[in-house]
Amino acid sequence: MESIGIVAPHRMHFPEPLALRSGASLAGYDLMVETYGTLNAARSNAVLVCHALNASHHVAGVYADEPKNVGWWDNMVGPGKPLDTNRFFVIGVNNLGSCFGSTGPMSLDPATGKPYGARFPVVTVEDWVNAQARVADAFGIERFAAVMGGSLGGMQALAWSLMYPDRVGHCIVIASTPKLSAQNIAFNEVARSAILSDPDFHGGDYYAHGVKPRRGLRVARMIGHITYLSDDDMATKFGRALRRPSGGADDYHFSFDVEFEVESYLRYQGDKFADYFDANTYLLITRALDYFDPAKAFDGDLTAAVAHTRAQYLVASFTTDWRFAPTRSRELVKALLDHKRRVTYAEIDAPHGHDAFLLDDARYHNVLRAYYERIAEEVRA
Repeated sequence: MESIGIVAPHRMHFPEPLALRSGASLAGYDLMVETYGTLNAARSNAVLVCHALNASHHVAGVYADEPKNVGWWDNMVGPGKPLDTNRFFVIGVNNLGSCFGSTGPMSLDPATGKPYGARFPVVTVEDWVNAQARVADAFGIERFAAVMGGSLGGMQALAWSLMYPDRVGHCIVIASTPKLSAQNIAFNEVARSAILSDPDFHGGDYYAHGVKPRRGLRVARMIGHITYLSDDDMATKFGRALRRPSGGADDYHFSFDVEFEVESYLRYQGDKFADYFDANTYLLITRALDYFDPAKAFDGDLTAAVAHTRAQYLVASFTTDWRFAPTRSRELVKALLDHKRRVTYAEIDAPHGHDAFLLDDARYHNVLRAYYERIAEEVRA
């Protein structure tokens, strides 16, 4: 399979106010967008790929000036890949509130001329979907062949099928959930607390102080990363290996330094994350994760919440994903089947935990490839 090669993002400006579920609105905003493949004359072969917490519009390919910056789902999207850009026109959108070029906390507030910081309005999954719908409108796309996402992206795909039932042919929800469990919300709160307690946070206005709450971001990422991996995967990768020679009288000694390989790995991931991500964005997006619950308006009845859907569904989960466990995917599948929706469900025995949706698992990719083959036949028909 060949790479899609060099790609380039572009900024789309939307001057019309966007009403948010919080009651606030954005008078005008920018979204960073990347596209791959060619939109057919009927505009019927478009696929929207929704990103997870720390990802962006850069779904596939590389940038000419950053050849090592490979798209986060490059193994999924491209010529001959499961989502084949020889057949489909694929759109990646960086969500509002993110820190990769779309309007967010780092952007200048037109009312003050200073970065929004913590004053950026609360955004929800539903707000992102409404903003993405305007992107579709700008391309003249009345209906997506598919909307697809993993993790938080899967929540967006599901929301699309609920909010715009006539504009989604297929909804592809991977390693996701119709709502977070209390445990998941708790993990997010501990991560947010690490950021809020960092002395360099300055109430979210750290930009003006020329600093960044790096310590808080590092800890937040370390907490998150632990939940993305399975116990077996961590044992296979790191075990209890020490970074220093073992044995002898000094085999055990108290130290604040890195001792185990898994500690080194987590600190590396934390440092890397703190280099490129924005703390206010982290707070904002994890809250959007927490708030998502389409069944809430139906007294917690998910079956009632999906009653007006019209899409066909592919729902995929991974056996070792304890963050978004298969039981939550089955809950969604049952609710859809209660309304006799056409649903394909794949529960894949993979050892990699939640991160499995980003990795090269042949069984997983074959499921996606076969499903997109079916969609391609519909588009041709």
